[in-house]
This record gives sequence, C-alpha cells and structure tokens, in this order.
Amino acid sequence: MKNLRYNILLRPEPEGGFTVFVPALPGCITYGRNLSDARKMAKDAISGYLVSLRKHGESIPSDSESFMTSIEIGNSRNTRSAAYA
Repeated sequence: MKNLRYNILLRPEPEGGFTVFVPALPGCITYGRNLSDARKMAKDAISGYLVSLRKHGESIPSDSESFMTSIEIGNSRNTRSAAYA
C-alpha cells in the first residue's frame, strides 16, 4: 500500500501547544502539547478520518495538488470596506 502525504497547518495557542488543521480533510482538527505531540496527534487524527471514510465507502482525498502560500494585507480599519468597494 502506498503511503499518503497530507499537509498540516500548525497554529500556536496562547496557553501553549498547537492546534493542527488538515486542509485536505475538512473538519480534521487536533491539538498537541508541543510540536512532536502535535505531529503525532495529526497522524492519529488523519488515520481515524481515513478509516471513517473507508467505512462509509467514500473516496480518500489526495493532498498532492494543494500547496500553501501567504498574502499580506493592510492593517487599517478601512481594510475590510476597501476590499468590498
């Protein structure tokens, strides 16, 4: 069986630890106390998510074509209204 690879997004939390999001798997979110734990929890969450998809006869999504980038926007009060003008 071929290994699957999924991108994860790690968000540091103010109280410590990281919330982990898996963009290719909607609703697949977990938490880890540190980076190592967050990666371990992500693997566990992804595995559980894929088991559920298989159990329900759904296809397994690929994350091979997704990528992450960033954008920069102004930090003024008018940023939102300017975006919709």
